[in-house]
Amino acid sequence: MVGGFEKNQERLQALNLLGKDLARRAHSHCELCGSSGVKLRTREVEPVPAEPVMEQCLLVCESCATELDRRVPDTHYWRFLETVAWSELPALQVTAVRLLRSIQAPWAEELLEQLYLFPEAEAWLEKSP
Repeated sequence: MVGGFEKNQERLQALNLLGKDLARRAHSHCELCGSSGVKLRTREVEPVPAEPVMEQCLLVCESCATELDRRVPDTHYWRFLETVAWSELPALQVTAVRLLRSIQAPWAEELLEQLYLFPEAEAWLEKSP
């Protein structure tokens, strides 16, 4: 029987295999803030499937990864969501909408009211935790 550590290592290896394809899709930029020339890492967008798939992953910089892990989002940091939220990439739009919903600021509320959600992103958000 495979233990938790081994399962985690297998998942990380599977995610690493997606790295080149993600880097190509993102043109080696953070898919959230657009930073280039920085270390990027793969981040899965929940709900996480049994096996990692590229369509449910984003390539993010350390700064965005740190901010994503915060319980209370930094309203000023996430201002670039005004552009990112319009992405046609469902994983990116879902992440942006989740962040916007957690930000208590007039600009975030206005953006959510104006935002067109692509059908796939809307369905994803409905089944999300």
